[in-house]
Amino acid sequence: MNLDQYFQMYLPEIELELKNAVYGFVPDQFSEFRKMLTYHMGWEGEGAGSKAQGKRLRPILVLLSCEACGGDWRSALPAAAAVELLHNFSLIHDDVEDQSDTRRGRLTVWAKWGEAHAINAGDLLFSVANAEMISLSKLCGSKMAVSAMELFQETCIHLTAGQYLDMSYEKTNSITMADYWPMIEGKTAALISCCAQLGAISAGASESVRQKLGEFAKFLGLAFQVQDDWLGIWGDPTVTGKSAASDLITGKKTIPVLYGLQHSSEFQKRWDEGPITEEEAGSVAQVLKEAGADQFTMFESNRLTDISMQALRQTELNNDAFRAIEELALMLVGRKS
Repeated sequence: MNLDQYFQMYLPEIELELKNAVYGFVPDQFSEFRKMLTYHMGWEGEGAGSKAQGKRLRPILVLLSCEACGGDWRSALPAAAAVELLHNFSLIHDDVEDQSDTRRGRLTVWAKWGEAHAINAGDLLFSVANAEMISLSKLCGSKMAVSAMELFQETCIHLTAGQYLDMSYEKTNSITMADYWPMIEGKTAALISCCAQLGAISAGASESVRQKLGEFAKFLGLAFQVQDDWLGIWGDPTVTGKSAASDLITGKKTIPVLYGLQHSSEFQKRWDEGPITEEEAGSVAQVLKEAGADQFTMFESNRLTDISMQALRQTELNNDAFRAIEELALMLVGRKS
């Protein structure tokens, strides 16, 4: 089987597990409250459908990792659903914190129901994610479920701490490249690493295989975020869905920006003057490019991808699911081999 075939096999079961969790853990007496979740998950409301649901890449990685380790992927479905619910909890809260009106072409929960209700909806989704993780014990046994839950809770802490750092960095100009890595490790890489490890735990894999899969996915998450930082300045708006140089306009301290602050006095001077407008974003992006920020950013993404793929090969796994993980990883960072 190839990656596309795994997607076709897994996605309907993932979606069913997600719906069972949301409808099963949130009783009908709270149906109006639950509607915020079903809307955000892309199941109801205007524009509902596959585009509104997202790609479900994180649960796919959980199931592939389980099967690559010799397990039955169905036993990992609760863990796969839980990480997707956790991811979506973070998106609801991120949208409130960033004041983002739209996500995946639709109004965000806070834009539709207000900030207070969106915070409650995010909290509810977080609770459903944890309840779904506990149900893993019915398929994998209590010992594996406890190990999985410990990892899941550690990841929750790293995820929210990463978001805290990201928001804190917006209010200070003393951020360095050394500060950047813990932020993206928490905000992006921790959950991706959790996905691969949860699959391994569900399959009863050895500790060494679990650790190598976690290392692979952590560095993959770092590479993915670095590449996303590149796209946030030089990406094609028709592909990224964002306006050109959007990260410059919003003032995010991404890796190209931090590089520019260290290596370009022209960029630093303009950055210190205040917010960059949409009209001048293109010229400022060019200043960064001339300073070498775009090349440095892509070099870092490629370096981290190489580390990631090396860790994956060190698992010494060898089956169709393993090869699909390789394919998924390279697809995420836009590489063919």
